[in-house]
Amino acid sequence: MIEKWSALIVLVLAVLAAIGMGSNAAWLGTSTLIAIYSLLALSVGITYGQAGILSVAQGAFASMGAYATGILTARYGISPFLTLPVSVLLPALVALPLARLVSPLSPLVLAIATLMFATIVEILLRGGGDLTGGYIGLSGIPPLFDAQTPVTFNLIAWFAVVVVVFLYANLMNSAWGRAINTVRHDPMRAVADGTNVTRLQSLVFTLGAGMAGLAGWLYAHQLSFISPDLFGIPVSINAILMAVVGGAGVILGPVAGAVVLSFFYEFLPGQESRGMFYGAALILTLVVAPSGLLGFTRFRRRSPAVRRGAVSAGAVPGKVAS
Repeated sequence: MIEKWSALIVLVLAVLAAIGMGSNAAWLGTSTLIAIYSLLALSVGITYGQAGILSVAQGAFASMGAYATGILTARYGISPFLTLPVSVLLPALVALPLARLVSPLSPLVLAIATLMFATIVEILLRGGGDLTGGYIGLSGIPPLFDAQTPVTFNLIAWFAVVVVVFLYANLMNSAWGRAINTVRHDPMRAVADGTNVTRLQSLVFTLGAGMAGLAGWLYAHQLSFISPDLFGIPVSINAILMAVVGGAGVILGPVAGAVVLSFFYEFLPGQESRGMFYGAALILTLVVAPSGLLGFTRFRRRSPAVRRGAVSAGAVPGKVAS
């Protein structure tokens, strides 16, 4: 039931949080960063949680979206809102042929292949010369509009999350969503139903890349600066951790994971302690709640007879989206 109201829940919580933070710039910046990470984690949720495609290239797709809007706005003076479609479509168009190549691979080989792709993208950005700013990066990226404030940008970022969650929830409640879940759990059954598994996985991978591009677009106009290592491999791994901790198979799971991990990340001193916390959170989640925080709570709400049936059938709780 909660999945049907996912977008409304996110909208209400975002508005309440913005009201509670008032004009505190530090808290607003943290909230905006959580929204951007939520988009990245949602891209992992739809690719891995729903379709079973473990990609380590979400950061690379985000960097494509960030550099697309950065180059067009800073170099050529194009309006940021006109570059939004480019930032979303460019990663999606790059992801489509890539998905055709990697989606039939086993999960481990697929993860390595996307890791190599992300490394290649970072190398190309570093060697882009004056166009991308090379190793130094690209600065002077304008805000979305002249009167932009931390409050308005925070609301725009969370509005983007609400739109993505709404579209995501509607997709998973459609015939396409049920086909995606069938491919995730029983590919042979999907083939018997007449589903083109490779094409469907490619489309899901492409959707995830577009979500990541949207996150990159927002981050570029928040920071006004981008560099090749801004969306490096650690960012992709963080997005995967957020999705897994929150519940990759639940629509709101990646958002919950982004909120929890980003919130604690801001208060942990030192990079080493943050890495230890992320590792501990992942291990604890896999031991106590393998389906993530929201997946575990949804599983616990079922009747004991349904839970016993799910476990005896070998189902992983929380993996099937409503």
